[in-house]
Amino acid sequence: MSNPLDTDAGSELFSSYEAELKLVQADLNQKLDQISEQSGEPRKSAIRLAERSLEEANELLDQMRIEKQNIPSATRSRINPRFRNFETDIDAAKRKLKSLSDDRKALFGNRYSDNPTTDDQLEQRQQLLSGTDRLDRSSHRLRDSQRLANETEDIGRGTLADLQLQRETIQHTRQTMLESEGYVDRSVKTLRGMARRYYSLDTNIWKAKRDLHIVRMATNRIITVAIITVLVILIIAVVYSKFK
Repeated sequence: MSNPLDTDAGSELFSSYEAELKLVQADLNQKLDQISEQSGEPRKSAIRLAERSLEEANELLDQMRIEKQNIPSATRSRINPRFRNFETDIDAAKRKLKSLSDDRKALFGNRYSDNPTTDDQLEQRQQLLSGTDRLDRSSHRLRDSQRLANETEDIGRGTLADLQLQRETIQHTRQTMLESEGYVDRSVKTLRGMARRYYSLDTNIWKAKRDLHIVRMATNRIITVAIITVLVILIIAVVYSKFK
């Protein structure tokens, strides 16, 4: 049997499963002892109860196996021997239950025979055939469930592959958008620079036109003054020649 229950830090849940398993194990052993003392229908009923207890024990073992992985290594090294003892005890109980279930004479009593000659024996044979048929149907359902699980797994893998491809596409699109934003920013900066240069050039042209207009006005004024001066001189010369 397993060692006494410890209370190592970090193993509280494991210890809880262990305590529950001990109770289930004690109940299973008691039911196995009762099977040996019975036959016929009571024996079959006791076997079914023992099978349920064995299933419960296996479920607790599975829970303990999962929880054991979450326990620190130092504590796990002390827990592993206890866990292996539980596995050994449950395996032994499973073998004992199988041996008791295979004892057909005790299971069916004096009615069991390979060559039935009475109504009870015929009924027992029909029950065996019916049980075999149910077992075949259960096996068929199990194979269908396995096939469905495999198909579902294939679909899941395909879906994951599609999602991965979509993720890569989204990342590529996002990268392209970021690069496009960079191009747009550079284009906006270039257009702003061109606008500033155009505005500066337009201002310079306006200033040049203004200066040219001023020069032209000044030239016109100089020419006008020169013409007037020449005319005045000519008039003075004509008047002077007449009175000389």
